[in-house]
Amino acid sequence: MFAQSSRNSASPVLLLVLLGCVLCPPAQASKSSEDIRCKCICPPYRNISGHIYNKNVSQKDCNCLHVVEPMPVPGNDVEAYCLLCECKYEERSTTTIKVIIIIYLSVVGALLLYMAFLVLVDPLIRKPDPYTQPLHNEEDSEDTRSLAAVPAPAGARANTVLERVEGAQQRWKRQVQEQRKTVFDRHKMLS
Repeated sequence: MFAQSSRNSASPVLLLVLLGCVLCPPAQASKSSEDIRCKCICPPYRNISGHIYNKNVSQKDCNCLHVVEPMPVPGNDVEAYCLLCECKYEERSTTTIKVIIIIYLSVVGALLLYMAFLVLVDPLIRKPDPYTQPLHNEEDSEDTRSLAAVPAPAGARANTVLERVEGAQQRWKRQVQEQRKTVFDRHKMLS
């Protein structure tokens, strides 16, 4: 009994430790090459088309002279070309992105498994109750009578949820009226 209780409490702790290891990687002196970059967007200049340059450099070296390689203009036009370029230092956490994607895929996977359970296994588990089957047959026959009595509007779906609820409400009202009628008829007979 005690061993089972310690196993149940250990699994959430283990999950938290694993999640902490993934979310908080060990301190690194330099970031991974995917986590930092300098991005320079250079518009068209004279006969040269616009281009986007990416390079892994430090934040202080994030400028056109260090990022744009090979330089598409000759030496005397480099300054004019670099003034048109817009360079931005970008930093991101790929670990956080990976964790979010794993959580998202886990939730989607769990929902798909639940859907598969509902579609495949649940009908096999539930067995029809012989006592409720005659009641369902009566309701079905009442449904067909009420649908035959009330014409459906053109272009509308025949079995919307609202129509089913309204049909059930009408059946309930008729049953209440019949019960009242029988109670008052019996009351009259007894008096």
